[in-house]
Amino acid sequence: MRIGLALAMIVIATVAASAQGAPPPGAPLGGPMPFPGYQGTPDDQKACQPAVFKFCQAAVPDTFRILQCLQQNRSRIGRACQQVLANYGQ
Repeated sequence: MRIGLALAMIVIATVAASAQGAPPPGAPLGGPMPFPGYQGTPDDQKACQPAVFKFCQAAVPDTFRILQCLQQNRSRIGRACQQVLANYGQ
């Protein structure tokens, strides 16, 4: 459950940062994380951001719904995001 929450926080941070405008190329997405226990990397965020916007935007900001959505769309999301899910035991 804790791993799933950490992954969901990555996704939420990505969506929240993107809603504020795109960062400059090469800049980490999201800036300082407002979530204690944040465990993701900027690369994790970058990998899943397109999938969240394409398939899971209706689930935002519910972290568990986003994670569930990514899992349900695993065959449709990019390989990089699939790997992020796998890295976090999802």
